[in-house]
Amino acid sequence: MLARASQRLLEIRQAFRQLPQASRSFSTALNYHIDSPDNNPDLPWEFTDANKEKVKEIISHYPSNYKQSAVIPLLDLAQQQHGGWLPVSAMDHVAKIIEVAPIRVYEVATFYSMFNRTKVGKYHLLVCGTTPCMIRGSREIEDALLKHLGVKRNEVTKDGLFSVGEMECMGCCVNAPMITVADYSNGSEGYTYNYYEDVTPKRVVEIVEALRRGEKPPRGTQNPQRINSGPEGGNSTLLGEPKAPPCRDLDAC
Repeated sequence: MLARASQRLLEIRQAFRQLPQASRSFSTALNYHIDSPDNNPDLPWEFTDANKEKVKEIISHYPSNYKQSAVIPLLDLAQQQHGGWLPVSAMDHVAKIIEVAPIRVYEVATFYSMFNRTKVGKYHLLVCGTTPCMIRGSREIEDALLKHLGVKRNEVTKDGLFSVGEMECMGCCVNAPMITVADYSNGSEGYTYNYYEDVTPKRVVEIVEALRRGEKPPRGTQNPQRINSGPEGGNSTLLGEPKAPPCRDLDAC
């Protein structure tokens, strides 16, 4: 049994080797690290003085022997400070603060899609790609953004302002399709994460141009006919105040 399994594995490997660039085709750049001039462990990195105080506050939420539990909020803070992405030296610094081996931090940073391993724009535009948004036109939304900005997915515009990525369910399916904008234009002090719902290809381009002008487009639904998360034609149920039960003591009813 083991011999047959080994032989089958060898056959699969040989089949993949015959395909051009097979290893690249079946991998993702987020799964490995290659040193570069702007991303290598020899580059110094540390939190700013203001963020050092935030680090102390974050760590104070955990018992002293469980500092490693702060890894996610610390990585998030580091990413905000570094313009929206995590260089390996920042991850090493977080590992030193929480007193764990660097690999423990790498494991977290490569697992969660909220952490960016490569540069993103000052405005990182994320399109929801889950089924409800896809049915409502999220692919057209992404195409409009990529065409308008002249980039591919996960590329950064030449001016460094914008990048476009995909994110799974943003939790507002009733207002699909939607995007979110991670705003790193002012570092961790001015960082915001804003959702835009009921978007159209035309509207997302308008949002991009408003951001380019330094404006802050109104968040939430972009459909003037919709009130919060109700139907476009208005609410049809739960229109009145809830009625009190006939008696409060259920055992006595």
